[in-house]
Amino acid sequence: MIALIHLVSGSTGAGKTTYAVALTERLKGVRFSIDEWMAALFWMDAPQPIESAWAMARVERCMDHIWTTALQVACRNVPCVLDLGLGQRVHRDKFAKLAKDAGLSLQLHFLDVPAAERWRRVQSRNDEKAQTYQLPFDVTREMFDFVEGIFEPPDAVELAAGNGITIRG
Repeated sequence: MIALIHLVSGSTGAGKTTYAVALTERLKGVRFSIDEWMAALFWMDAPQPIESAWAMARVERCMDHIWTTALQVACRNVPCVLDLGLGQRVHRDKFAKLAKDAGLSLQLHFLDVPAAERWRRVQSRNDEKAQTYQLPFDVTREMFDFVEGIFEPPDAVELAAGNGITIRG
């Protein structure tokens, strides 16, 4: 059976969006990208410089509405790929519980890429402003290192509970 809810997790520069796009195409599903929603709904109104509390309040609001919409789609047997970052266990647990409570099958996809390679990708994305460049700013080394400090990779127990797979890159 194909899972209906797919959680894509990895740290900055792991290739989450690229992976999510390919997965969505393969599953003939619908992708929900936090970066795209934030770009469409909020970044144009962002204070300069970006304030963490301002951004996080809107990220949480987007994530809640993404779930409401994904739930409607998944209940029609269409796979949903949630490209929400999900760098902390508390966020992954939230969506796993929501899926379980709704009776939906779940699969966690963890992109495990070494930090040096991820930083190289981030620098390239900053320079090229490529397709996955959604933020209204470049990701600095300071930002990258901050996320590294709070990122919590899923452990074996979480991967097993989430029917998880690890993609190494």
